[in-house]
Amino acid sequence: MSKELKLAVLIDADNISDKYVKIILDETAKSGVATYKRIYGDWTNPRLVSWKNVLLDNSISPIQQYSYTTGKNATDSAMIIDAMDILYSNTVDGFCIASSDSDFTRLVARLRESGMYVTGMGESKTPKPFISACNQFKYLDILYSNQQDEENAIRKEDTAAETSVAKAAAKAIKIKRETKTAAAAKKSKEELKPQTDLKMIKRAIISLVEECSDDDEWMLSAELGNQLGKRFPDFDVRNYGHSKFSSFIKSLNILDCEQERNIVKFRLKNKK
Repeated sequence: MSKELKLAVLIDADNISDKYVKIILDETAKSGVATYKRIYGDWTNPRLVSWKNVLLDNSISPIQQYSYTTGKNATDSAMIIDAMDILYSNTVDGFCIASSDSDFTRLVARLRESGMYVTGMGESKTPKPFISACNQFKYLDILYSNQQDEENAIRKEDTAAETSVAKAAAKAIKIKRETKTAAAAKKSKEELKPQTDLKMIKRAIISLVEECSDDDEWMLSAELGNQLGKRFPDFDVRNYGHSKFSSFIKSLNILDCEQERNIVKFRLKNKK
């Protein structure tokens, strides 16, 4: 049994909304155990009041950092100092830095230089240097949007199951309103795009399969996914509307697929 990674989760409250907290903790849990869960901000600021119940429910420790000077972000400094203290304590195997602020780029690079595995999490507006510095990067707004779509689909199924005639009129009005809301949501969702576009992914896949395939020109699915993650820290099939790596690859229509039991492999189309 492989050892479970111990991770430090550090959240920048100035740049991260409380609505993302479940996604941050769920994504961290996929990689290991969060032994540190800290969030940084000026908690005297009314803007952060929405975090109160979220912190209690998820056992996240708030770290108070006053804004000494207008226009200066003291939160960044507090996070950086704590991250280095945790690094030198030798109690963790990796970090999750949740922020959309490029000021943490050098911190991430320093943590990786010390052998730490660093996952970054932020919105799709996050500057490219910060994304590239991480081993892995998660777009919180895209994952949140996907989550909302799933919840809306469940609600629609529940609504469709209602057969009461008395609710028919009210249901028609509700559907009309939901249609307008859905249209607005769709427009908003179209603006949420990963910085690594599909053209770049396709070019990389073709290159990787050509370079890393076996003598029969096949490449294992797991190895392909691993190599894509190394080239693009923000690569995640959920960014492109898929839940599985294999379905994402098949949708690109550039590779043939072969499966033997639990082993899936790919090769370029038209190869014999």
